Amino acid sequence: MLQSTIDYFSTIPSSHRTLIIISGLVLFSLVETAAPLFSLNYNRGKHAITNIFFTLTTMLVNFILAFLLLSASDWVITNDFGLLQLIEMPLWLYAILGVLFLDLLSAWLPHWTQHHVTWMWKFHVIHHTDQNIDVTTANRHHPGESVIRFIFTILATIILGTPIWIVFLYQSLSVVFTQFNHSNIVLPHTLDAVLNKIVCTPNMHHIHHHYRQPYSDTNYGNIFSIWDRVFSTYVEVDNNKLKYGLDTHMDVKDAEYIPTLLMSPFRKYRGMIKYEDQEEL
Repeated sequence: MLQSTIDYFSTIPSSHRTLIIISGLVLFSLVETAAPLFSLNYNRGKHAITNIFFTLTTMLVNFILAFLLLSASDWVITNDFGLLQLIEMPLWLYAILGVLFLDLLSAWLPHWTQHHVTWMWKFHVIHHTDQNIDVTTANRHHPGESVIRFIFTILATIILGTPIWIVFLYQSLSVVFTQFNHSNIVLPHTLDAVLNKIVCTPNMHHIHHHYRQPYSDTNYGNIFSIWDRVFSTYVEVDNNKLKYGLDTHMDVKDAEYIPTLLMSPFRKYRGMIKYEDQEEL
């Protein structure tokens, strides 16, 4: 079983990776319709066009730069380089640790960094300007942010010494979980309480998309919720009180107009708004 997984993800076709993205969009769109957190009273088609445009640019960046990731992974394996190469361990443990720490270094860390480094934040802004969070929001990333995240993935691969099959396994899981935790669905409290001990759920991640700080600077997780707990960025609130978007970019053009979104990193920086009262959700 494990060997079959290794063989598959070592050479997973691009068409299969695309199918994973499409399948997730369809599946979670159906679930959103059946059990939405917020009423679907926006134009889902128009909303999806904007977000899928940026999903396609993300896929394009990853496709163009894939040879760098392959080269980095081949190099660490050939040279027995990286933290995971230091200790002999069973393949199953190797896979678990590889996915777990790739989630830290190539997802949680760049996400946290983009919220705390101004020039990176300017690229990340368009992910937060979406005022209707649903499954299509998952890969709404500026092409510049896609490059930044790709660089972090290459560095994580080198630091950890992960073979390409673990990298592709992680990326496939990442796509599904990102779509899951952005989906406009409500989970029963009991189920969420069990799941979010391990993975990031919609109940957990939607808080990150609240329109103002400090909530937008919490719950950075991608697959595993452990990292937010370890680094004290985990919070829980009443999700029914959430308001999506970004308080500095609430104009319709900032949220939906593709040319404006593409130019967003190159416009004057809009610093955080200071409020007289501390919001409590």
